[in-house]
Amino acid sequence: MSETSRIDAFKQLQRTLQQKYYLMSVLEFDGETVAPENGAAARAEAMGALAGEMHELTTSDASVRLVAELEADAAAGALDAQTATELHVFSRDQREARAIPTEEEVAWSKLASEANAVWHRAKLADDWASFEPYVERIVDACRRRAEALDPARDAYDVLLDQYERGMDTAAYDAFFAQVKETVVPLVREIAPQPAPDLPFRSARVDRAAQLAIARDLLELEGLDMDGCAVAEVEHPFSDGFAPGDVRVTTHIYETDALSNVFSILHEGGHAIYEQNVDPAYAWTCLDGGTSMGIHESQSRFFENIVGRSRAFAEPLLAVLRKHAPEVYSSVSADDLYRAANLAHPQLIRMEADELTYPLHIMIRYDIERALFAGEARVADIPTLWRELTRRYLGLDVPNDTLGCLQDTHWSGGSFGYFPSYALGSAYGAQYVDAMERAGIDVDGASASGGLAPVRDWLRDRIWRWGRGKDAPELIAGACGSPFDATYYCDYLVKKFSALYNL
Repeated sequence: MSETSRIDAFKQLQRTLQQKYYLMSVLEFDGETVAPENGAAARAEAMGALAGEMHELTTSDASVRLVAELEADAAAGALDAQTATELHVFSRDQREARAIPTEEEVAWSKLASEANAVWHRAKLADDWASFEPYVERIVDACRRRAEALDPARDAYDVLLDQYERGMDTAAYDAFFAQVKETVVPLVREIAPQPAPDLPFRSARVDRAAQLAIARDLLELEGLDMDGCAVAEVEHPFSDGFAPGDVRVTTHIYETDALSNVFSILHEGGHAIYEQNVDPAYAWTCLDGGTSMGIHESQSRFFENIVGRSRAFAEPLLAVLRKHAPEVYSSVSADDLYRAANLAHPQLIRMEADELTYPLHIMIRYDIERALFAGEARVADIPTLWRELTRRYLGLDVPNDTLGCLQDTHWSGGSFGYFPSYALGSAYGAQYVDAMERAGIDVDGASASGGLAPVRDWLRDRIWRWGRGKDAPELIAGACGSPFDATYYCDYLVKKFSALYNL
């Protein structure tokens, strides 16, 4: 096979895999949104079959030979820059896929799909007992997968690295220790202050108005709405399916419209990242976000640094008044800003304020660490959750629906994902410093509702690279220095000291 033929075959292999990923994504989205409950088993079987096909395509002898031959071409300098980058990323994906037998990959996909359906029922019924056996199986499977990927490393370190290359328990321990030193004293200083009287926070805004608000906010963020679908789910998420197709979801509470506001800004941040990967990467392994930490840095940036800023309160208020004037016509931008930043512990992570949010992540991180260190069993999770919630948030957990059943992540096998939320928040604060050094007025752009300068910076330095660069390289290139949590800690101290006159 000639060099040109090898490159053509490699491009077609990637395209075929991306097409199958698209089908998997549609099935998953369907299961979360409109599929009937009784279809869960059939969907799991179909997803398992697709996962098996993708795994076999990636790891077949022919694919392995093709990659080896292309690596020789790359060593000889015969590949263009993009194809060489595709080969680097695909080769790593292939090595990791080959560590897992195809039959186990099929079983894993089926288990995750089945577990997700069980989790939905268990959360609504406050029924941890029905979900616990699935978590047992998922944790066991995660251990086996980590052992297969790298038997020389701690299993949890392997899982953490899958979500954020280069991160392990030592790095996260240091990060969380620094954040804890900042957040805990602030929370304690704020706690005695009485909550302001802001009755509009619980005023009723009907579903139709909230969906209209959601779409307007996505447009304000800068999404191409011709390539974006919006749906309602139990646990909001977003995904980039393929070129021209991203999906954003939200959960609407008619007496808590701000929940929808910040959920949609968050998920919109994920989606706009996916929409702005270099079009040349379409249908290749480089399409999509590079890591969960980088992905969460986009969602948390638009949710918090922009969305909860005083500067953005005016454009946000204009959207709210447009669709719910009966509630927001007499609300001031200052009051909306205060309502968006009430710092007080609560039980639900997704409803947590910006300051206490990392404490929710620490609860999950501590539990995951204990499970994979053999210091706790899956059966201990509800008790551990209650103990850690009391320790970090000072709250009692009345039931598992408001505790260890609140998140969908473990049902999908996403052990090692949660720490990336806090890491993403910290990345975002470092972006702001770099933007301001580049002459971008982040507050000015937010106040005008014209976020183009912010988007342009992110597109050039983060979004367009897709999976072509890992997080450490992206952060150093975008910000001019490696990741440093000090930017995040300083940001929190400055913002909440001013809000609460500390």
